[in-house]
Amino acid sequence: MDKTISVFQKNKFQEVRVGIREFKGNDLIDIRTWTMTQGANEMVPTAKGVTINIHLLPDLRKALEEAEKILKENKML
Repeated sequence: MDKTISVFQKNKFQEVRVGIREFKGNDLIDIRTWTMTQGANEMVPTAKGVTINIHLLPDLRKALEEAEKILKENKML
């Protein structure tokens, strides 16, 4: 499967894309920064990102929920 799930702006020139990808028979979650190429109107992926096996999604979700909890406790969100 190769499917983009979500896209959101990081800044004026970059966006973050979250997707499900297949690589060498492994299903992966890919969270990556995409940027505008100079002189073109096309976004390209950068090396900045993380790709993990889909089986690690529960661990990633737990870590993000904990980060959100801490940020809220500290009135940062």
